[in-house]
Amino acid sequence: MSRRQLPPQIKKIMVADRKTGKTVVRYQVTVDTGINQQTGRRQQARRRYATEREARAALVEIADATAKGQFVSRSKVTVEAMCAAYLAGRHNLRASSKSKLEYDLAPLRERFGHLPIQRLTKAHVDGLVADLIAGGTTTAKGRRRKPWSAHSVNKVIATVEQVLADAKGQGIVPRNVAELVNRVAVPHEHVDTFTEAEVLVLLGAIADHRLGHAWELALSGLRRGEVAGLRWADVDLESGSLAITNNRVSAGGQTVENDPKSAASRRTLPLPERLIAVLRTAKARQAAERLALGAIGGPWDYVVCNEVGQPYSPDVLSRYWSSTVRAAGVRHIKLHAARHTCATLMDLDGVPAAVIAAWIGHKDASLTMKLYAHSQDDALKAAGATLNRVVTLRDTDVI
Repeated sequence: MSRRQLPPQIKKIMVADRKTGKTVVRYQVTVDTGINQQTGRRQQARRRYATEREARAALVEIADATAKGQFVSRSKVTVEAMCAAYLAGRHNLRASSKSKLEYDLAPLRERFGHLPIQRLTKAHVDGLVADLIAGGTTTAKGRRRKPWSAHSVNKVIATVEQVLADAKGQGIVPRNVAELVNRVAVPHEHVDTFTEAEVLVLLGAIADHRLGHAWELALSGLRRGEVAGLRWADVDLESGSLAITNNRVSAGGQTVENDPKSAASRRTLPLPERLIAVLRTAKARQAAERLALGAIGGPWDYVVCNEVGQPYSPDVLSRYWSSTVRAAGVRHIKLHAARHTCATLMDLDGVPAAVIAAWIGHKDASLTMKLYAHSQDDALKAAGATLNRVVTLRDTDVI
């Protein structure tokens, strides 16, 4: 049987082995692979293989990928370079959102930043996920991380998937290995809210508190960033309305201000009489403090500010909230849970879901019910009592 002739794209050559220095036979494949997506120029793929069979198989694979427009030329772009380019290209993100992306990508960049991104495998990402869950990964500053929650780890996987999708779209990697990584099972999380009785106790305790109006705003459904960023220019005490137009949030260890979280978050709310009275008192207190300081301090533009007229960072408000709740003798829940409490109490009082969503700044009422409306023990007991009365009445009728 005669030997098959080599196709023109494959040549048998003699080269020096890099390890031994001896002359060996290699089969070199040279294929026109079309236009390079990164440079816009025509390109060729040149690969060498130890056997003719490997070379022929590679020729078929490369030709098929080229025909489908899926061929990816070899690249030295590293994981670090790709992550940096991806972040730089997210022009539409707020500073806070970009900071979160950087945070989620940090473990990948720290461990595999030096690695060419074409060499990043599913096993690499799986190993990183396992270590984040177990704890003990090291930050760029040498600090050992505590175990991450399933929710946080899943955000890392999703962010890595976004970066690789961008790299695949640019023709830098042939496949997105993060798509194959399983998400971590997220355990059910119970979100605490205050009962109506606890709200009344807290309101009584903060009646004369300097930041009492901040906690009243939070219990009225405002986000922490909305409370911190609310300005007196957005409050009309005469007509009794409050406009959410500013958000003050933490981003990368710094406090930044931007527009509300979404279009639905930009809203104008009618102020209840109680809240009008509370805000009038707070404004008068700030006016007295400003007068006492004279030209010192400022700008006194914010509804919630310190004794010299400067706005608070959101994290500081959370610390003050914790100490206030503790002093009131009420069990601790997070400041954001005050917002949950507002939605839950509205729901238990029969307020329609669409109205609750509009009040707290959600576009989707079903999302509001999923995230913020929680049945409370007292409400469940009342429901049980109602069922008991109904069943008892029916038993009496039967007798």
